[in-house]
Amino acid sequence: MTTDRGFYSIIEYTVDGPETQTELVDGFAEIIDQWVSFHPGFRSARFHVSTDGTRVYNVVHWRDEADYRNFVETSDTEGRMAAIGKALDTLSGRAEPRMSGVPTYTVVREVGPRERQ
Repeated sequence: MTTDRGFYSIIEYTVDGPETQTELVDGFAEIIDQWVSFHPGFRSARFHVSTDGTRVYNVVHWRDEADYRNFVETSDTEGRMAAIGKALDTLSGRAEPRMSGVPTYTVVREVGPRERQ
């Protein structure tokens, strides 16, 4: 197994139930598609929802930190933030961002499957 040393932005929200999880994922997937997916170095966005219905994680994968930084510097941040605000306003429930500090990460180690010895 090789470790993909790409660059990641991990965005976390707490929500008030499974319906809000679904609505938040749908809204953010649309935002990624319309505002992020065409930028050079964008690889994917994965959405993880907690089984208890209280959290949503959006893991955005970039080829490297330079591509992410270029996105931050050249993208329409104002328009994207307005779209995020609109998506949050249309939820039937509550969602709160839970990031502390800059939500960016690099992979430093990965453990994969192996044969039992």
